Amino acid sequence: MISVAELIKENRIPANFFDYNSYLKGDLEIGMLENRRGDRLIAVPDTLISSLYAGLAKETGQASRLVLFNCGKWWGKNFYTRFTESLEEYYSQSLAEMDMITFIQSLKECWLTHGWGKLEFDPQYQAQGFILIKTYNSPYVREIAGNKQPTGYLEAGILTSFFTRLTGRELLAVQTTCESLGSSCNTYIIGLPERLQIVDSFLAESLTHETILQRVLK
Repeated sequence: MISVAELIKENRIPANFFDYNSYLKGDLEIGMLENRRGDRLIAVPDTLISSLYAGLAKETGQASRLVLFNCGKWWGKNFYTRFTESLEEYYSQSLAEMDMITFIQSLKECWLTHGWGKLEFDPQYQAQGFILIKTYNSPYVREIAGNKQPTGYLEAGILTSFFTRLTGRELLAVQTTCESLGSSCNTYIIGLPERLQIVDSFLAESLTHETILQRVLK
């Protein structure tokens, strides 16, 4: 007869590694914040993010878009490394062995726990070579006076780098809806750069997400 102890030991199904109550640990007296692995974390106030965006816009003008996107790419590369190392260690299996549900749920929980808002993954266009990501309440999407273009440059850079490393192919994330422009979420289309570079011209024409998506699918 199999003992209950053996079942618990051998077939334990771990909770999500990024569960908020288990992942974050802090000491208010010394002002230290760390995750369950003991890695130090930093809390970034909203005022600092707003100031950084405003300062970049003032100092670099239109180039601030590229600066933020490249910062996001650097961040995304390092985020992917930390994310996958944490999962592989916690579940005792390589990323290639992990089922997609576990991976996606972990990514969504990680995004939420780090205070980046809510993330949704839409694979319905995967057969056509595209992935859709939607984020809600993003701290990195800012309203810019007089701007009529999506402003999630940092988030687009993170997603570009993350999915490039995940798939082993050079990909690009382009934003087609933006909370700063009144949309309910920020939508990113991820695919090969040569298929998505034209999206900037579609955005300049103020085309809707649905129209842009149908055009790139063709």
